[in-house]
Amino acid sequence: MSNKPSIPKGTRDFSPIEMARRNYIFDTIKKVYKKYGFQQIETPAMENLNTLIGTGGDESDTLIFKILNSGDYLKKADEKALNDKDSNGLTRSIAEKALHYDLTVPFARYVVQNQNDITFPFRRFQIQPVWRADRPQKGRYREFYQCDADIIGSNSLLNEVDLIKIIDDVFSELFQGKLNYKVSFNNRKILAGIAESFGVEERLEEMTVIIDKLDKIWIDGVVKELEKKSFSTEISLFIRELITNSNPFDLLKHKFINSEIGLKGIEELEYIRTTINQIGLINKNVIFDPTLARGLGYYTGTIIEVKVENFPSICGGGRYDDLTGKFGLKDVSGVGISFGADRIYDVLLDNNLYPKFEGDSTQVLFTNQTGNDEEVFLPMLFKLRDAGINAEIYPDEVKWKRQMNYASKKNIEYIVSSNFDGELFVKKSDNQDKIQFKTAEELITLIQK
Repeated sequence: MSNKPSIPKGTRDFSPIEMARRNYIFDTIKKVYKKYGFQQIETPAMENLNTLIGTGGDESDTLIFKILNSGDYLKKADEKALNDKDSNGLTRSIAEKALHYDLTVPFARYVVQNQNDITFPFRRFQIQPVWRADRPQKGRYREFYQCDADIIGSNSLLNEVDLIKIIDDVFSELFQGKLNYKVSFNNRKILAGIAESFGVEERLEEMTVIIDKLDKIWIDGVVKELEKKSFSTEISLFIRELITNSNPFDLLKHKFINSEIGLKGIEELEYIRTTINQIGLINKNVIFDPTLARGLGYYTGTIIEVKVENFPSICGGGRYDDLTGKFGLKDVSGVGISFGADRIYDVLLDNNLYPKFEGDSTQVLFTNQTGNDEEVFLPMLFKLRDAGINAEIYPDEVKWKRQMNYASKKNIEYIVSSNFDGELFVKKSDNQDKIQFKTAEELITLIQK
């Protein structure tokens, strides 16, 4: 008995039209990245597990898909961990590799390994799949594509401004002014300043993870969870006030009077806000959100997130001051963003924003009815292809209806046929009128009109 074919939860197959739509997204993002001077690289789908562990925070570590060692992996398993059912200890002895859960950590590893061949500041972009052992739901998959752009080797906040403008360029083109999007920005130093002001610096990551759930559990949920985790009532009240305050900058400045890191965060945010205002973005779709946290633990400065109504984040990023330090290259600051291609795909589809993909499939079908069709049409077929026209010949001499059904299902626009007198005709699929022609050059002219 054969097994019913299936794919793992959180993964998907993609049809030709879905691939055309995905490539439209990739091509749009690539075009903008190149316009801003970014160069493309690729890194392996799998990394050494010790490269990934401990870089994105405890929550990210739980999302890593581990790869079992080759051969008899249990032979070298930690017997004590196995007997104690210690999954973390056992994993270290049976899995040395893992699928990358984002592209930033592999990029940091790449920079360190290739530092002598890189010109800094290095502007790179990378479009590849990533894997996360997350619970699949609408807009959230276990295998999905990220489209990253990072600038590493520079502390300048002009880099953040560039990335925010890139976001605006990409979504202005993809959404064509028909869909509103919100670019929120904050600074992890603000969150560190809040933690310092309330004496809970050592619990910064824990506090950040809770605040990052605001869009899922709302204000009351965040306050309740902070209290549940034994954060003081004063912190809960301050977070509530910060979320609802119409002028959070003034509230934060007052709170940070004795917090150097908090005031530094305010200074950086004000520079970015002033600069993007000068290029006309602050009153468009870009806003300061003092509660924006983003869960990845390697962010140290600016953090950015983009959302549209009824969807999770479709783009995000931020600054990381020493991610390369894990691999031995200290004090190299970087900042980057990542477009979630799969979520953007769903947004465009739900809002009917895809263009018509006329050049992504066969434009011309040469039919195959008479014994001479193959001999006559093959030379023409290759001339059309050389002219940049997508064309094919039906491979079998079968009934006309079957060939027309094939053309209809593939949305082929032009049908080329012959009669038994050797006369050649072309017609558009939505028109019964046939136009006679004699040479491939005539046919090319008719199609390219």
